[in-house]
Amino acid sequence: MPTDPDLMTMISVLDAGARTQDDIFTGPALPTPHGRSFGGQVLGQAISAAGATVPEDREIHSMHAYFLRPGDSIERMTFEVARLHDGRSFSTRRTQAYQGGEVLMSMIASFQSDDDGLEHQDPVDLSGVVRPEELPAVWEKYGHLADGGRASWILNRPFDFRYVESDILLEVPERTSKQRVWMRSRDTFEGGSLQHCAALAFASDYLLVEPVARRHGIPWATPGMRAASLDHAMWFHRPFRVDDWLLYELESPTAQGGRGLSTGRFYDRSGALVASVSQEVTVRLPRG
Repeated sequence: MPTDPDLMTMISVLDAGARTQDDIFTGPALPTPHGRSFGGQVLGQAISAAGATVPEDREIHSMHAYFLRPGDSIERMTFEVARLHDGRSFSTRRTQAYQGGEVLMSMIASFQSDDDGLEHQDPVDLSGVVRPEELPAVWEKYGHLADGGRASWILNRPFDFRYVESDILLEVPERTSKQRVWMRSRDTFEGGSLQHCAALAFASDYLLVEPVARRHGIPWATPGMRAASLDHAMWFHRPFRVDDWLLYELESPTAQGGRGLSTGRFYDRSGALVASVSQEVTVRLPRG
């Protein structure tokens, strides 16, 4: 079975001793085989830090982040939160992640108190989508490869991913810019809505490069392939739980200049759109 890290620990900046002073937090490290910090972890911890400074009745509804420098995956990060605005309904926070005195990521997030107003959603029909219980987990297909390196990083995750069409771990069966994946946390996930939003941001970053790579026939097993997130924007629409199955629909409408744009939508099993995400990524291949 996978030796995945504890999800609550990976998004937490509120463990004992983590808050060093007012609005400055530290978060635990998540070692990776390539030595660079995982963007999803930085996002999750930044959301946790920002959320700790807003009134309890306000929920995160959007965040926008830029990754400025690669981080060291074995060093703890410091998160500094600036209270930009507190209005009658909204609170805005800027959170910056630091290592060695340098800014690695800068995020602005907005929080809103519960409010009535306009509501709509484009209808979605999930009746024809294969249910997650009928699909194999990535671990079930490739667990025998989880002995180290990139395969271990892909397989030993705190989320269970089940591809509706096909995965791209070893090969790309069809070059398309779209994919659908059922996902949920491996274990029951405690915590309030802020923690579930932080965990979903954490998970969203795992797969956003895949529609770009899939479109160009690049499996994860490609020797020398490197990918990095440049920015990340996310909107949280409706309540959800990360330990319940969510359908993650992704697509890449364009790639140019070494950058690919990916967008994603998260639906619960009833078809409610619970969150949306966008990201630009770089994918680099060895020359020659």
